[in-house]
Amino acid sequence: MQTICAMARMNPRKTNGITQSSSRSTWMRKPFSDQQRLDCDAINNVKLNLNCRDEIIPILVALQHIYSSASVREPILRLIAEDVNRDSRRDIGREGFDDWQILVLAAVRLGCNLDYDKLQDLAEQHRALRHTMGIGDWDDETSFNWRRIQSTLLLLKPETIEKINHLIVAEGHAIDPDARKKVRADSFVVETNIHYPTESSLILDGITKILALCVVLSAQFDVSGWRQHEHLLKKIKNIAITISRMSSGKSPKSEERIKIQYRKLLKRSLKILRRAEELLNQVADQEADVVTLCNIMDLKRFIELTQQVCSTAHRRVNEGETVPNSDKIFSMFETHTQLYRRGKAGQPNQFGRLVMVYEDAAGFISHYFMMPRDAQDADVVVEQTRIVQDRHHNEIEDASFDRGFDSPENEEQLRTIIEHPCLPKKAPSKFQEQTKNASIRFRDARQRHPGIESAIGALQSGNALDRCRDRTEIGFERYLALGILGRNLHVLGKILIQQTAPDAKAAESRRKSAA
Repeated sequence: MQTICAMARMNPRKTNGITQSSSRSTWMRKPFSDQQRLDCDAINNVKLNLNCRDEIIPILVALQHIYSSASVREPILRLIAEDVNRDSRRDIGREGFDDWQILVLAAVRLGCNLDYDKLQDLAEQHRALRHTMGIGDWDDETSFNWRRIQSTLLLLKPETIEKINHLIVAEGHAIDPDARKKVRADSFVVETNIHYPTESSLILDGITKILALCVVLSAQFDVSGWRQHEHLLKKIKNIAITISRMSSGKSPKSEERIKIQYRKLLKRSLKILRRAEELLNQVADQEADVVTLCNIMDLKRFIELTQQVCSTAHRRVNEGETVPNSDKIFSMFETHTQLYRRGKAGQPNQFGRLVMVYEDAAGFISHYFMMPRDAQDADVVVEQTRIVQDRHHNEIEDASFDRGFDSPENEEQLRTIIEHPCLPKKAPSKFQEQTKNASIRFRDARQRHPGIESAIGALQSGNALDRCRDRTEIGFERYLALGILGRNLHVLGKILIQQTAPDAKAAESRRKSAA
């Protein structure tokens, strides 16, 4: 198996369910096309309807501003180039998207809350968007197939998109220097794209993948014993459906009946797992191609995950143990998913990852942080506030938080980082006393703080950060970064429009000037 692991490191990289192979090295790219076209205006001169209230208008205005400023454009395009051609040449191969076109597509994807199909249609039909990418009206050859867009955007690393965000926020602060003096922070759960996890459904997911992989590998290595795989899966599925129906019932006898069904499910599942392990041992020392090695590694991973779920189910059902969340798995495919019980109305349980965001006075998300699985607000606030203060060049004067960040140590340490931190007490009696003796600055910060909920709502509804549509933990981080990128470009575009056309519909904002 060590030989298999060593060879598997040579496999094509799988990201978000798509294999990124060495074929990317065949794409020839350039930063942008500076050749003047007859069928469209220059990018910085593309006419936009500023009386249109659609979110794409501020984003395109912000992109035009970036394109016009070489000091901002060049480092951004350099970052993109390092990712899309980090191990290949740029001067040979088929013609690929320009670095500038990749930036535009990345900005619009979650800036306008689009899936890849809608993004393809917009890139093919939206005239202003095509002109912003440097695509003229006579160009019928450039393909914007959704798979091509997806495979290109997946080459961007989350760290790269975060650096691009920093450059955009820095440009916004250059336009509005006072924006960096005030921040407000809060956290929210970005859900992963999973079904509601129960142990029976997770075991079914694992057995389904294990049987499919075993059938492929047994045919590859001519190993018998898997002819009845459909029958085996049907038995597991029937038990899982029975458990699901019983769980929704209110009969007093349901609990004991569910235990009986779980014992049947565990017995059958463990039998299949043992047979799958025997198959793994049989093929461990066999020579195989890269695809087969990937299947072997996937089979090993799903066996381990399914065994873990079976173990927690046995502890909970047969032994009556309360299993801690740290021992649980909430998805066979998105294993980084965590359960959060934050007392939200209508959402007592949320499955995803906790993300902390800092919003400045202009509305930019100047910093965001995806917390470790076992971390809570109070665990990270001091470290992350220190990072934000450094990023704002030590100019933050006021920072507001909510009660979830409170602890005596946090309050003391935040005062060494920020001159006027607003950190309300958790205990109601202490909070009332704190409010009674608070300064005017503290009261103003408390009054402004609920605006962060509006920013989070905008990220969730406008930038699709309510539920991640991409796969894997890296895909989750990239998705989060793209959502923040779309929001920051939207804010930058609003500021620019308000300067040039304050009465335009696209410049309208309910944000207070001293937010």
